[in-house]
Amino acid sequence: MRQHGAGSELVPRHKREEIAKLASESGYVLNTTARNLRLKRTQALSVVVPLEAGQMLRDPCRFEMLGHLAEEITRRGYGMLLQKATTPIEDSLEELAGSGRSDGIVVLGQSTQHVALTKVAARYRPLVVWGAHARKQSYCTVGTENGAGARAAVEHLLQTGRRNIVFIGDTDVPEVQQRYEGYRDALAAAPSGTAGARLLRATAQTVYEAMQVYVREEPEFDAVFAANDLIAISAVRALSASGRAVPQDVAMVGFDDIPTAAHSSPALTTVRQDLRRGAELLVGLLLQRLKGEETASQVLPAELIVRESSAPRQN
Repeated sequence: MRQHGAGSELVPRHKREEIAKLASESGYVLNTTARNLRLKRTQALSVVVPLEAGQMLRDPCRFEMLGHLAEEITRRGYGMLLQKATTPIEDSLEELAGSGRSDGIVVLGQSTQHVALTKVAARYRPLVVWGAHARKQSYCTVGTENGAGARAAVEHLLQTGRRNIVFIGDTDVPEVQQRYEGYRDALAAAPSGTAGARLLRATAQTVYEAMQVYVREEPEFDAVFAANDLIAISAVRALSASGRAVPQDVAMVGFDDIPTAAHSSPALTTVRQDLRRGAELLVGLLLQRLKGEETASQVLPAELIVRESSAPRQN
């Protein structure tokens, strides 16, 4: 049985407008709690951050994205619930999806949880993920053109005269894998005399020690493309401690353009992601999915930001 009220289509429009006017003049305020109970809505959205066991939420890129998400979620009239989920995240997501604490979920980063995200998304529609989009991927993502951004970074290093470029990152993470593929594609089209692709598998937590070992064992490299800015900044410190100067001996390029990138020493060349636009799309797509609409994944352009750390080689 349909209810009659100021917003009901069973009430003529002129009557609805009259009721709304009287309500406004009398100081009536809509009881959103009662409305949300009736609609089985909480008017809140969850943001889940996947982290490895023992890992802390310290990534400046994630912090910046959280700020943009909070602004956009609030602007849309929702509250935001923040939750850390230790990998594997399938059980945590399933529990949150069935708890009724929020109307939908944004997952901030895929980490190594692609399979878990695929399983949960098959049963829970209001879910959107910040990360890489792959062919035949079943869940909805918003992310950056990782491959194109990586190609631009490596092509820039080649233009500065570097010919022995190492990639540092954890390629088990889908975004990093795409950046590594872009790196390899750029090297495949590089001038003759350019060294082939080489991977130093490391994270922001392990790169300092790994870089020092690499300098001793493979000292001939002259440039590094890091999967993110935190890795790049730690690698610069490790190179300095090993007696290698940036950019004089080794050029450095990162990815993300975190706030400290422009203020590091030397200022870091990096690939910028449009996190504000990413947050807008994540929330917008999630609200569309709450309405039962189909949504396509969105990929944002990357922008190379050239600074001191990749200055041309001085012969």
